[in-house]
Amino acid sequence: MLRVAAVALLLAPLSAPSLQASVASAPPVGPLPPGQVTSVSTPAGSLVAIALPGQNASSGLVWRLARGVNTKMLRQVSERNVGRDVVVVYRAVGRGQGTVAYGLTKGETRKAYKSVTYKVSVR
Repeated sequence: MLRVAAVALLLAPLSAPSLQASVASAPPVGPLPPGQVTSVSTPAGSLVAIALPGQNASSGLVWRLARGVNTKMLRQVSERNVGRDVVVVYRAVGRGQGTVAYGLTKGETRKAYKSVTYKVSVR
């Protein structure tokens, strides 16, 4: 009983209306500058790895997903730093064609300084 009460006390602030109202998501990434475009064709069930070039950590620049991804076609399964680069892995779950676009922004701002786009065809 004591454990349940302790967990309830820890979780109670998370449901407070004032706390929920203060939580905001980052603004969407704005227009993307011209950048690398890669076309990929793969069968359903396979993995697609997207490599995002590394940045100097002190620059404050981060890669952000710029547009929505069709989750009936691709689902993200992993994201890892590999050296200075970031690799995002998607599983091809259904047939179709779609685009996965990332923008390099300063923190969570709209302005994109670079872009990487993958045009994916799942057969």
